[in-house]
Amino acid sequence: MPNLWLIFKNKNYPTAMYPVEEQRRINEISKQLLTSNNVEERNPETIGNGGNAAEAAKTVADLHQVLRYHEWRYYIMDDPQISDYEYDMLYKKLESLEDRFPELQTPDSPTMRVGDDRVSDMPTVPHLTPMLSLENSYNAEDLNDFDEQVKKLADLEADTDIEYVVEPKFDGGTIALVYENDALLRAATRGNGVMGEEMTHNAKVMRSIPLKAAFSKSGIRKVELRGEALIRKDIFEKANKQREADGLQLFANPRNAATGGLRTKDPKETKARGIEAFVYQLGYAENTEGVVVYNKFKTHHDSIEYLGTLGFKIPSAATKVCKNIAEVIAFCNEWQEKRDSYDYEIDGMVVKVNDLELQSRCGYTSHHPRWAIAFKFKAKQATTKLLNVEYQVGKVGSITPVAKLQPVQLAGVTVSSVSLHNEDFIASKDIRIGDTVLVERAGDVIPYIVKPIVDLRDGSEQVSQYPKFCPINKNEQVALVREEGESAWRCPECTCGAQPFQRFVYHASKDAMDIEGLSKATIERFQQLGWLKTIADFYRLDYDAISKLEGFGKKSADNLEKAIEKAKKNPIQRLLNSLSVHHLGRKASKLLAAEVDHVLDFTHFDVAKLTAIKEIGPVLAQNVVDYFQNEKNIAVLKDMESLGVNLKATDEDRKLAQNTEGVLFGKTILFTGTLMQFPREQAEKAA
Repeated sequence: MPNLWLIFKNKNYPTAMYPVEEQRRINEISKQLLTSNNVEERNPETIGNGGNAAEAAKTVADLHQVLRYHEWRYYIMDDPQISDYEYDMLYKKLESLEDRFPELQTPDSPTMRVGDDRVSDMPTVPHLTPMLSLENSYNAEDLNDFDEQVKKLADLEADTDIEYVVEPKFDGGTIALVYENDALLRAATRGNGVMGEEMTHNAKVMRSIPLKAAFSKSGIRKVELRGEALIRKDIFEKANKQREADGLQLFANPRNAATGGLRTKDPKETKARGIEAFVYQLGYAENTEGVVVYNKFKTHHDSIEYLGTLGFKIPSAATKVCKNIAEVIAFCNEWQEKRDSYDYEIDGMVVKVNDLELQSRCGYTSHHPRWAIAFKFKAKQATTKLLNVEYQVGKVGSITPVAKLQPVQLAGVTVSSVSLHNEDFIASKDIRIGDTVLVERAGDVIPYIVKPIVDLRDGSEQVSQYPKFCPINKNEQVALVREEGESAWRCPECTCGAQPFQRFVYHASKDAMDIEGLSKATIERFQQLGWLKTIADFYRLDYDAISKLEGFGKKSADNLEKAIEKAKKNPIQRLLNSLSVHHLGRKASKLLAAEVDHVLDFTHFDVAKLTAIKEIGPVLAQNVVDYFQNEKNIAVLKDMESLGVNLKATDEDRKLAQNTEGVLFGKTILFTGTLMQFPREQAEKAA
């Protein structure tokens, strides 16, 4: 999002700046502007209101007002009401209209000003050279257009290969560091690009910023570096857990926590947040005679590597020198897929012409350098409407609320359903049916609701009433229960078949018995036909009857038979996990499997014997005892064994018991993000 160019010194008067009714009106205009065209279309030439100059003038006026308001919400109030991607689309729409109707571009247009993030009463200091914004790109076409533009500006042939450096686009707070005679003289925020807020006292407690650096050995007396202040993702999570334990308000995201830490008046707070600084540009340098040095390095990459030798933190891990724009595109796409494997939040990649002399030939606009562009990743956040809340029954009877959303594009997929987890989650966020909500995909995989946009409520929103009885058959004879210490409501006695169905699905799933070909729809069909009453029935299916079902055939039936025969030979750790014992997951199943020769040995275990096993707690132990003291469950297990399902411990089950002396025994290994060399399951098995 381009930074705020209007400076609001006082954050205590939000309603005076934008009264509630005015906020609602502007948000309604925002919605109309975002839906008036297909905002997924990234080519700026096609984004606009079409039409004549009068229509364009009205749209431009609306865009001015809307963009200023959302900048205020984002930078002043730290409470955005649209996603960064939606803001960028509005901004590009304004750029496109001003390009087609130049007479509508005014000096106070958001496109005419460099951003400003000054929001406090900290003293401001001038940067040695302006810190400009970057143009944004979203796809290969945009990057190819950028490459063509660079060649035209540099007067190069169209088939010339230009060398670029691609670096991570950090989602943090931009800073400028000035060193004189090798000592840190001053640190400042980006501010408006010309002036920034001084925060030297905070920079000095950030251990990644050297207090001294040997620039003088290279003949440099004074230098200004550009960088980004960030909080590593794991440190951010720890900080929020501590704040929760201390009863403090949680940080919204690592970016807000970092930028807020830069402006605090207490350096101890900056230090406590674990803020680090990456340096990504040598913006200014002068020699011992006070002469500005422009030719100290041949390439941008050389200058950054030089800063690394002086002790600065540089983004080497996600940086590449690319010989042409095709390599740039491939590298950007690669990082779009694996961005969550990076230790820090990044929302794109920055593409820079590597040759510094070529950079100077390309030059600058008043807003951005012509030799650099940001490749923005697909949106991880978006706003949409919460249409309804439905309730699903899980394999152990847990009732899970699911938000049904107006479909929205998020990180490359369409999201229409989001788990609301439990009653406490809904209450803590005050989520209501009819709300406009901010949705995010965690790790580009699991979507969740960040918050409702409370200011957009018009009074028609409804509080979702959590069910007191089974949401499937609404049997008022069996009330839902919530056990002490648990957040979920559960149905203690299923009569509608929803709970067995979920158990069937889980039993066949990849994490459990891993029966290929048994999809959720297929299991539901078999259950409706009366073929599945217990999990043992999977192993007595009539494959001849299956082959005659519409959509199957003999080949599909044969493949299913092979998959089930293979599942019968699984180690008992998989079988234990497949039984849907409350709290018994994959890890605990492995621990239990290492303790017995046969699954039915657990009929002789009591709570004390189970809790003697490392990492098995009393709640899980009681659940296991209850399961194996239930005659119906034992009958099903014996039935399965008679049908050929393995109930005896295998060598794989015993491995844990055999390796209690290894250096990794008792350790937990956590895999996050995208793994590059092999699938996650293979990595876990290797570990």
